[in-house]
Amino acid sequence: MNIQGKKKIALVLGGGGIKAAAYHIGVCLALKEKGFVFAGGSKEWVQQKYPHKKEASDLNQKPTIRLYVGSSAGAFIASVLASGKSLESLITAFQVGFGSSPFYQVPKEERIKQLGYRHLFHLNSKRILSWMPESLLQRSVLTGGLEVFLKRGFKLNGIFNTNGIERYLRKYVLDENEFSRLGVELYVTATQLNHSRKTIFGPYLESTKNATTKYIGYTHISEAVAASTALPPMFAPYPITKPDGKIIYHYDGEIRDTLSTHVAADHGADLIIASYSTQPYHFNPEVGSLHTFGMPAIINQALYQVLEQKVTKHIQFQGQKKDTYNALKKACAELNLPKEQSDKILNLVKEKLAYNPETDYIYIAPRHQNYEMFFADHFSLNPQSLEKILRIGFKSGLQVLREYI
Repeated sequence: MNIQGKKKIALVLGGGGIKAAAYHIGVCLALKEKGFVFAGGSKEWVQQKYPHKKEASDLNQKPTIRLYVGSSAGAFIASVLASGKSLESLITAFQVGFGSSPFYQVPKEERIKQLGYRHLFHLNSKRILSWMPESLLQRSVLTGGLEVFLKRGFKLNGIFNTNGIERYLRKYVLDENEFSRLGVELYVTATQLNHSRKTIFGPYLESTKNATTKYIGYTHISEAVAASTALPPMFAPYPITKPDGKIIYHYDGEIRDTLSTHVAADHGADLIIASYSTQPYHFNPEVGSLHTFGMPAIINQALYQVLEQKVTKHIQFQGQKKDTYNALKKACAELNLPKEQSDKILNLVKEKLAYNPETDYIYIAPRHQNYEMFFADHFSLNPQSLEKILRIGFKSGLQVLREYI
């Protein structure tokens, strides 16, 4: 893989709570260690600091990431990087290893406000107050019985909402809160609550839709991230207001697609680096069987197995498309078909399979022996725990990248 020859490099980040965010930071540190640069900021700033290769005088310019795709926690990390904030500033936001070693020490001018539990767990207070019917508030719940309570009273759409995340990004992080004003491409995925469509927020001139996907360009970055991180049932669906005033509710960006590499491919990326943190537990003698850990661990394992299967099938499908294309290309050569006929066949295959032979993929995920990832809390901001996860992401990234660089 000729990474130096790549014209458009994309970074795709999956979801998984704060745990996934810390893992992505570790992966990004590994990318930086291997010479990758994270472009971001306003159009003027990016053009000045990160010129395209054809405009740069230095032929040995480092590979630069200019396209970001994020879902859920990955949307948060992607938006911060695309806004021009340094990778090191993310470390301060998550309070990871503050002053514990020179590797993590960050100059004061690069620090951003620390992310707190008040930003993550913004109480859905208005909904909670209107949760139960007035009759249930005035007398004992037991008067109508449990069945009445569940049928008529349990209409809470989430204990928390993601308003705190939206406000944190808008107030403390994003100097540019418009997709179209960034000097790089940023795409955030979410899922429509009252439809079967996936939503992709980005720098679209016009908002369009088809049977499976809606492309929205009229919302702010902070709102798109809030919609993508609204994980049910803990977090309430997030309202996105259309220009005509109509409200469309969205929630977690990984409901329909666990890894949205296709978004980067659809927008011309020829190298797509994807980071995801969902790795089911694989038996380890030091830990033992999950059946001894109880229901929460088993439920978590079942969810991770479903997510891993979706990612594995996605990766296998990409490989099958590549194999099909190469087999047909080889067959055309063996049959000595005229170039015109050969090109026609191969172009038809590329069109029908939505395949670009120039696009390469690098997937980075925790290794099976990283069982600490499975048992780590999804929403803990404990600096020591996050530093362990960050180091796992860093080592995972280095191990994979050694194959290519």
